Amino acid sequence: MSFFKSDKQSICILRGIFISFLFTLCMLIIYSVLLVYTNLSEQTIRPVIITITGVSILIGSSLGTRKLHKNGMISGGIIGASYILLLYLISSIVSSNFSINWVSVIMIIVGLIGGVFGGIVGVNTG
Repeated sequence: MSFFKSDKQSICILRGIFISFLFTLCMLIIYSVLLVYTNLSEQTIRPVIITITGVSILIGSSLGTRKLHKNGMISGGIIGASYILLLYLISSIVSSNFSINWVSVIMIIVGLIGGVFGGIVGVNTG
């Protein structure tokens, strides 16, 4: 754990993860309301969830790394990887038929790319 040289870095990463989950929750509630009360097809569920996940991690890592002045790629990547790991741990506990498939691989890639990109943006705008 030599990467976490200060409590500031750890707090920024935890804040980024929290922001990502909070944004995901808000967007999924909005999407579920739209799904119920409009003619949106259930075929849109997977792409919308992948998009919401990527955007949530991008926003969370961008806001989480804003107070850091270096290591944006690493911090953002950690935020994205931690988000995906927590998401899959929760999914495996909640769902009895949990498995890793091609959608899972896409989510992992989207999470890492979104985290790294958001970390770069956050460090450079902070």
